[in-house]
Amino acid sequence: MEKVDNYLEQIKNWKEETKLLREICLDCGLTEDFKWMHPCYTYQEKNVVLIHGFKDYCALLFHKGALLHDGHNILVQQTENVQSARQIRFTKPSEITSLKSIIKAYVFEAIEVEKAGLKVKLKKTSQFKMVDEFKQALENDPQLQSAFKSLTPGRQRGYLLYFSQAKQSKTRVSRIEKSIPKILEGKGHNER
Repeated sequence: MEKVDNYLEQIKNWKEETKLLREICLDCGLTEDFKWMHPCYTYQEKNVVLIHGFKDYCALLFHKGALLHDGHNILVQQTENVQSARQIRFTKPSEITSLKSIIKAYVFEAIEVEKAGLKVKLKKTSQFKMVDEFKQALENDPQLQSAFKSLTPGRQRGYLLYFSQAKQSKTRVSRIEKSIPKILEGKGHNER
């Protein structure tokens, strides 16, 4: 795919690793696409894996990795808040070549997950922590409360995570105050 070819020409880090992972994904019969500014591989238009580079490693991200049997204990949950995706991380090409058959087995299992129509059971928004400062803000402002309730569950979770990640109360209050106009506009935390 031309977009992936262009991406490979432009990246400075993890070029060889990305090429090796691309080859593995294509060998598994996946369709190559380019989503979220990275090579993405699909089965019947459903996202299976994504290749992306970070500062310290290159990763093959399995969109529904939480459903895979990780018999080799190589899947990594990127952060505690990531519910579905899991990564296999690499720091050099030899790691990919030595694990090639295992990587393929994981990809084939991920394809089977898609064929079976399996879904990751996600935590409900109500299961996410709401900091006291935000509870207070909602109680004091019915318009804000209504606007927050009308946001999509994903946008609500985004705000709840953003607020709860601040360690100090004054930081939480500041984040909440800065977010109120966006909430009132029906926008998510990362939307402009």
